[in-house]
Amino acid sequence: MIIDTHQHTFWQKRDDRGLVADMDEHGIDAAWLLSWDVVPEEDAASVHAGLNPEHRRPDGTHPGIPLSDLIRTRDRYPDRFVIGYCPHPVKGNAPAYLEAAYHMHGVRICGECKFRIPFDDPRSINLYHKAGELRMPVVLHLDVPFLPDPATGRPVYQASWYGGTVAHLERALQACPETAFVGHAPGFWREISGDADSATDVYPSGPVTPGGRLESLLREYGNLYADLSAGSALRALKRDVTYSKELLSRFSDRFLFARDYYGSELLDFFRELELDQDVSAAIMGGNARRLVPLEPEAISPPLMTLA
Repeated sequence: MIIDTHQHTFWQKRDDRGLVADMDEHGIDAAWLLSWDVVPEEDAASVHAGLNPEHRRPDGTHPGIPLSDLIRTRDRYPDRFVIGYCPHPVKGNAPAYLEAAYHMHGVRICGECKFRIPFDDPRSINLYHKAGELRMPVVLHLDVPFLPDPATGRPVYQASWYGGTVAHLERALQACPETAFVGHAPGFWREISGDADSATDVYPSGPVTPGGRLESLLREYGNLYADLSAGSALRALKRDVTYSKELLSRFSDRFLFARDYYGSELLDFFRELELDQDVSAAIMGGNARRLVPLEPEAISPPLMTLA
């Protein structure tokens, strides 16, 4: 079974029918659908073209990928999706919203956590504790707030940062050992190489150097997983295919097949890697099913009864 553990609906110019058609085309059995809670002050006009215009705010900002779209998609295709939801930690009582979504709507993943607030902010930690209590993995989007200037090496602020740095991630791992975290995005995957701090590009290239913090974090924290979605993971893996194959095999119980978009690029790359069958089976779906069972009784909201 192939499970795409990082997907969205009404996203990048496709509705839910378009998403299912793409999954069918590429032999993907099921997917985790993730929300993205965008508050007005974190709005980015550059991503509006990929979002559902149905939800445009009167001021022109966009709320992102709301839970309502995920519920609509899941209810149309109940055997294909398990849904996630992550309320913004600074708005309202986020842990209470997460727990309500768990009971009311069958939400089983806390994600996507993509906010301009450090992962180790007390309000984030409070949310992660609730996710751990509910046995919901937390999908984290990491984009660093600074990159070194190519000429001077001085830090240059990145307006579209999310989560902070790998140090903020490590402190969250330490603070919430009961919670499973799934790392994702350029700021996470740049850590495959020991030269992450000096790399000036959002998507570093070139050989993987020793000392990458990704491997050391996986070794140190059993509650850390990594999804292989978007261009960030694929670009990182292609930097050194031999090393990547060894890394995927060594931590085969921690990587999750994921796309965050459409098409077969990652599937094609995996075929080229020729991983051992047990390694491939774990990454393509086995690990996802350990974290989030897909049986209907595990993901459907409970029946409501009147006293």
